[in-house]
Amino acid sequence: NVQNLPIDIQTSKLLDWLVDRRHCSLKWQSAVMAIREKINAAIQDMPENEEIKQLLSGSYAEKVIYSVIADIHYFHCLRIVEILKGTEASSKNIFGRYSSQRMKDWQEIVSLYEKDNAYLAELASLLNRNVSYEGPALRKQVTKAQQLQQELSRKEVECQSGASDMRERYYTSCKQYGIAGENVARELQSLVKDLPTVLEDIGKQAACLEQAVQLYTAFTDFVCDWSEPVLPMLSFVQRKGNTTVYEWRTGSAPTVIERPVVEEAPLDTVTEETIDWGDLSSGAGAEDVNFGITVEDGVDWGITLESGKEERSADGIDWGESGDGTIEIEVVDAGTDCPEGVARGEDALSLLECPQKRSQFIDELMELELFLCQRLSEMSEEGDMVAMSQFQLAPSVIQAQTSQRVQAMLADVRRLLEGLTSLRMQHLFMIQASARYVERVSDMLRQKLKQADILLLKRTSLAERRQEALEEQAKLEPRIDLLAARTKELQKLIEADISKRYNKRPVNLMGVHV
Repeated sequence: NVQNLPIDIQTSKLLDWLVDRRHCSLKWQSAVMAIREKINAAIQDMPENEEIKQLLSGSYAEKVIYSVIADIHYFHCLRIVEILKGTEASSKNIFGRYSSQRMKDWQEIVSLYEKDNAYLAELASLLNRNVSYEGPALRKQVTKAQQLQQELSRKEVECQSGASDMRERYYTSCKQYGIAGENVARELQSLVKDLPTVLEDIGKQAACLEQAVQLYTAFTDFVCDWSEPVLPMLSFVQRKGNTTVYEWRTGSAPTVIERPVVEEAPLDTVTEETIDWGDLSSGAGAEDVNFGITVEDGVDWGITLESGKEERSADGIDWGESGDGTIEIEVVDAGTDCPEGVARGEDALSLLECPQKRSQFIDELMELELFLCQRLSEMSEEGDMVAMSQFQLAPSVIQAQTSQRVQAMLADVRRLLEGLTSLRMQHLFMIQASARYVERVSDMLRQKLKQADILLLKRTSLAERRQEALEEQAKLEPRIDLLAARTKELQKLIEADISKRYNKRPVNLMGVHV
């Protein structure tokens, strides 16, 4: 039975299907535009009715009610006419017509819609727009908001991890320096106060190297016939400990030690890099610049001129007394200007505090270490008859050594080297040598904390943006649901209208999905 066969129409082809079958005119758009103008004029004068307000607000997604409304269609107009029959009942005459202009305007709009079935073409256009454009656009915005949330969440985790990593690196660096990290500058400066005690302990530990030094001295004398002193600095420290440079240089202990006074740099020290010298080349003359020097009766340069022997050149510079030009220079040895028995300046420092002497001590330790390593390697080789014959005439201190004793000597040497060349000791020596090193280390450590704080601020900003994207998604999802409900409503209205034109045959609009 043909009457029971459904009519399947693709939604994207619905409008063409209606025009091809002469249900709608080809020029329906111009007719609908004229109808829209009349709706815009008629909607400006509407009675105060709650149902009309809900109808209009629902059709325009809660925007301004009394304005040009694109979503009002034919069936809305029919409902408005039904409502006006109740509100405008007093204007109805005996012939069943209404004298109210409102009713006339809306009845005219309905009749224009029904002319050439313009309303059906408009409904098909609205349905196609919802399915092909409005729905996908909203879905795309929701997907974009979800992707943005995922990306921002990932970046939040990265920022949090980066901030934790920077703080971990900060405390790791502080641990390497041997400080807690609460007040970096003061803690670094306080470390230097314990440095003399640490170096004194290292000097005492050097006493255990006596056998190693004797072995190396005897070995060099036997093999190389070496006549010069071997490991002089190491031998001296091994015998007398970490004494002053004065005692190392003169051979006698000082009676008075005047250590150089080193002032601790404040936390916020103004260095040369931060001094604002101003623009010295700007138009001001030399007489306008105050360099902080007060001159009363001239500067005393320590030059005395006898009367009658002043000779000045044309530019007014006094070159001194003219004569044969002989200049006598007296060379004064370091420390000779100090009284006997007084250690002053560098002489007052201990051997391991003085950078040059400490470097010499470390070099001799490394030299002894290499010798012991080589000697241990030679002793581990068995069956070398040539080596055994060579050492038959060696001193007893060489022949009496065993691998275990050499290994113990090597362990003592390496322990001393580790104590002097560890990363912490290197930092302590740098802090002692330069006050600006404290500033550089403090700035470097503070920079890590600053980067951690920046990452946390960035994480907060990302969290705010993610919340905004979440709110945007929350606004879009109800609009999608509302659009889907209206699309289903349009689908049912169109299917029912077309079905009436084909003797109640079932009509199916295909591809209606928002």
